[in-house]
Amino acid sequence: MGFKCGIVGLPNVGKSTLFNALTQTAAAQAANYPFCTIEPNVGDVAVPDPRLETLAKIAGSQEIIPTRITFVDIAGLVRGASKGEGLGNQFLANIREVDAVVHVLRCFEDDDITHVEGRIDPQADAETVETELMLADLESLEKRLPALEKKAKGNDKEAKETIALVTKALALLRDGKPARLAELTAEERAPFARLGLMTAKPVLYVLNVEEASAATGNAISARAEEMAKKQGARSVVISARIEEEVAQLPDGERADFLAAIGLSEPGLNRLIRAGYDLLGLITFFTVGPKEARAWTVPAGSRAPQAAGVIHTDFEQGFIRAETIAFDDYVAGKGEAGAREAGKFRLEGKDYVVQDGDVMHFRFNT
Repeated sequence: MGFKCGIVGLPNVGKSTLFNALTQTAAAQAANYPFCTIEPNVGDVAVPDPRLETLAKIAGSQEIIPTRITFVDIAGLVRGASKGEGLGNQFLANIREVDAVVHVLRCFEDDDITHVEGRIDPQADAETVETELMLADLESLEKRLPALEKKAKGNDKEAKETIALVTKALALLRDGKPARLAELTAEERAPFARLGLMTAKPVLYVLNVEEASAATGNAISARAEEMAKKQGARSVVISARIEEEVAQLPDGERADFLAAIGLSEPGLNRLIRAGYDLLGLITFFTVGPKEARAWTVPAGSRAPQAAGVIHTDFEQGFIRAETIAFDDYVAGKGEAGAREAGKFRLEGKDYVVQDGDVMHFRFNT
């Protein structure tokens, strides 16, 4: 089960530098000219979770395997991308394939790094990208509508339902608003997502500041943060340049380096967790002497679906799930102690998995 966050933004805002830091490689060329990222670079990164090490220590696990999330570094967008300007068509095609958008905004001054529009204004940058995505979504839906209407005249039930959703999205887009603001019932969410609208995807703003402002942000990032709040969007302040440096340091030197600039952990940890939360994901664990492992499921998943993440046979033959909450596992110093304290539970197929559950699945082969 893969979950992808696409890193987007105008050229020269720090996308590739951020991607390099995320993947701890120089896979994405970071250069001072537009479109240096021509093919989308893809990197899987571990989701930082101190609970996993705690569980492994208690269980004496030989190996620790974190859950992972995928980041895609997408070519820079310019004004007119919805009409094919720059690498517009490729940019838009790549963005449609991700689950969430990580929008990097330039919040630093640097005369040596040119801005494609000759100014430092993250709010305007955000509006440029959002406008291009809205125009592309609008064109896509308007092209699709006649065929749907033709099917609906033939009493095609699915076409009628789709038209209702398209109409909701079009009303917003024509009013200059993203499709993610659509008011949907629980039943409408899945078919609405299948429309493949770029502006329906959740957004996280990364406010990229200069090295000196890595811990506190600056006046430019503060304005961008306020913009994000007004949109009901999340934001994270990061210095991509600092993060790239930190990612290349030996593990033993990172803590001292971060402390020296006023950070308790890499900003990337906050970014990865924010992206994970943005996608509505939770983590459950399997723990034993061989390995302690974290697994990802969408919030609201039931026990059989969680079992299926490990192996499809587990879901198909699901009997029940042996479950201990993380805090109870720690308090009991392991499974035996949790059992003695009455915190060991047998859950059936309707059990909704909770973040931090330590689970073992019983199934028929």
